[in-house]
Amino acid sequence: MVDAAGRLALVYADAEAAERRATLAEENLSLTLADARAALVLVEEGREPLLRGIQGESEAAARAGLDEAIAERDAAFARLTAVAMLIEPVTTIEASLLDQAPAAALAPTDQTPSVRVAEAERSAAESRIAVERTRSRPDVSASVGLRRYEAEDATALTFGLSLPLPLFDRNRGNIEAAQADFRAADARLMTARQEAQADRAAAQARLRASVSRVNAADAGVRSAEEAYRLSRIGFEAGRISQLELRATRTALVNARTAAVDARLARVRAEIDLARQDGRAPFQGAQ
Repeated sequence: MVDAAGRLALVYADAEAAERRATLAEENLSLTLADARAALVLVEEGREPLLRGIQGESEAAARAGLDEAIAERDAAFARLTAVAMLIEPVTTIEASLLDQAPAAALAPTDQTPSVRVAEAERSAAESRIAVERTRSRPDVSASVGLRRYEAEDATALTFGLSLPLPLFDRNRGNIEAAQADFRAADARLMTARQEAQADRAAAQARLRASVSRVNAADAGVRSAEEAYRLSRIGFEAGRISQLELRATRTALVNARTAAVDARLARVRAEIDLARQDGRAPFQGAQ
């Protein structure tokens, strides 16, 4: 169940990220066309005659990026429909998982699937020792029966007792083998617990890093938006060139894309930590 929940959450987040990238591609095209309208005024005034060729290249790149983003979004929606086994195909993402805050940290635990398997193997090896020790004890058996004596015309009750004496073989070999298996299973359990602790610590570190990355990406978006706004004002006033405006627009698009990627990385880190904790992703999140 935990693995299935993690896989579904990842496919959902991928679909949401693809939808956001498509939206960003649409916004990029809108910004490019808006810049083209502003550039047209300068062209008509004869201030920058080479703007038409530069703007044409920008528009072509923006349209190609939009087509690619839409194709990736549709493919991600199809994967989500298949994994979630939905009857109706997914066409939009209603609830956001990328903006969901990670769940509060749980108390450390080593009850991962690998640890539970190792514990079961250790218990089975310990049980085999008890079985082999039981086999080393004498097997006492008794029998009761009737015996007919025809000559005396009598019937006698007979009783028998069997008690093997293991003078040479007390099942030592099997007991020692079972004990060796137990020591090996105990060592594997210790290793599994140590690996589980290390994996959880690494997953927590990745989640903390991803949260910091999201914060940094959001700050980068705000800075890029302000830089583009000022560049647009400067361009319309004739103080900066079309190339400078396009550079700030590209920086804005890249910053917004990086913010989406950072949120997707945070979801992946939360899914990894949830798997270590044996819970569903974002379980207990506010």
